[in-house]
Amino acid sequence: MSAYSNAIKDYIERYKREVAGGDGLVEPHAVAEWAYRNGCHKPNVKTVIDAIAADIAQAFREEYRTDARGRRYRAKHAATQKMGNKTLSLWGDLDDPNAPHEHFVKSFAQRRQQIVGDCVQLKTDVDVYNDQRAPVEPIQVVLDFTYDVEELQLAYIDEVN
Repeated sequence: MSAYSNAIKDYIERYKREVAGGDGLVEPHAVAEWAYRNGCHKPNVKTVIDAIAADIAQAFREEYRTDARGRRYRAKHAATQKMGNKTLSLWGDLDDPNAPHEHFVKSFAQRRQQIVGDCVQLKTDVDVYNDQRAPVEPIQVVLDFTYDVEELQLAYIDEVN
């Protein structure tokens, strides 16, 4: 873990001791406001640029359009790419004829891998929870989404018709 991450962890612990309730729950915006006001976190230009870039990426993620068949689709898609020692997140618009096909192949493959990674982590978290707490009814997680996707697509078709 980086020194920056360790510094954040340290002031989160301080926040929990000084401010947070005893329920073990922490809201990141409240911690950020407290850390900024108490001089624990002094943003530099890179931090500010990173925050603005994150806002731009969020706006890209939230841009949806509707095609001629009435399907709502996400307009912009990211693919990460290494350039030197940096990893960049490049965004392409589905409707931009200049955005290369290879970008979307890579983007969709990366998104699928993110979903797989999320599923692996969810299964691990549930398994650890069940092992540590030994509940009478262990939490079960189904990772086959076939029927979920079909159900949502059918609901969408019903909505359009």
